Amino acid sequence: MMTDENVLLNNRYRLIERVGAGGMSVVHKAQDLALGRLVAVKILHDSLTGDPAFLDRFRKEAQAAASLSHPNVVTIHDVGQDGTRHYIVMELVEGDDLKTIIRHWAPLSLEKALNLAVQICQGVGYAHRAGFVHCDVKPQNVLVTKGGRAMVADFGIARVISEATMSRGDLNWGTPHYFSPEQAAGEPATPASDVYAVGVILFEMLTGRLPFEADAPAALALMHIRDNPPLATDLRPDVPMPVARIIHKVLAKEPSARYRTADQLGRILQAFYNESRQATAALPTRHVPEKVPPESLPPPPSTPAPQPAPVRPVPVPHELSWSEVGETADEMADLGPDWMAIFLGAIALLAILGLIPLWAFVYQAYSQPAPLPEIVPLVLFAIRAISGMIIW
Repeated sequence: MMTDENVLLNNRYRLIERVGAGGMSVVHKAQDLALGRLVAVKILHDSLTGDPAFLDRFRKEAQAAASLSHPNVVTIHDVGQDGTRHYIVMELVEGDDLKTIIRHWAPLSLEKALNLAVQICQGVGYAHRAGFVHCDVKPQNVLVTKGGRAMVADFGIARVISEATMSRGDLNWGTPHYFSPEQAAGEPATPASDVYAVGVILFEMLTGRLPFEADAPAALALMHIRDNPPLATDLRPDVPMPVARIIHKVLAKEPSARYRTADQLGRILQAFYNESRQATAALPTRHVPEKVPPESLPPPPSTPAPQPAPVRPVPVPHELSWSEVGETADEMADLGPDWMAIFLGAIALLAILGLIPLWAFVYQAYSQPAPLPEIVPLVLFAIRAISGMIIW
């Protein structure tokens, strides 16, 4: 039987080596002979290619997902068929999938777990804004480059396979550990379903364990539907309680009780990441040995943590003590009388006294029938006298 290696698909994609396999496909590293670049070719299992209606929708969804262009989303280059092989050509990501990182290095430090979760939310949130629901967000579908960039794969594709297999009541097509309660109950996935899966991934990165574990997929589905998940602090006490509560909210049974989109969850986690870095300069990692190479996971690229502005001394007003208040009052008393105030007061007093004769003259003029020529000089004399006092 001919192996897949060295197979040439449609005289363009030469398969080099198998790099992964899952429940729905096998992934190969390949050479794109037309463009001279290395790519990843995902070939569907034969069990999924017997339904023409499924294949038609699969091609349409893959072509639609090819329009997604984001640093945290694996780009789809092409979709095609060669004989019985139905395949998708994707961007080749050099690195490991997140599940492999979790198996080898979990529990991750809080900083690295938040870093990866924020990047996953950025990729999934971008797809939500474009109208895509992933339906199968899990660590196996998150690729982490050697530089620490997280990239989510299989947008559009997972939804088609989900609806085709869930209609048969088959829970084995994917990974039920990351199913939302509504998906486990056979209902269609929504953006809130993807948010639930991101919460499970974050819980697993921080604790090294899954919130629900069971031997049979059906039993695991029932746990997602009925059982309350543990707090992350129950398994790892040094996880900050705000982060544990965020995860607990994301793992709510009702979609309306969660964050509606990955963008909302990403902003919450990014805000906590930034505040923690600013407040402590390093997120808490006690009781957890540092096992992931520091260079593998840089801070989230979109919103770097703000650097605190330099603190400048602010002048504080001097407050006098009781003894200083007494000394200041004594110094003011030694200055002597305020002659300007006395002078102005005397002028005001003279002006008031000068109005008395004027009033007397006016009263006499109106009360006694004196000839006008005799009264006028008296009034003018009074006015001149008062004016002279004021001028003086």
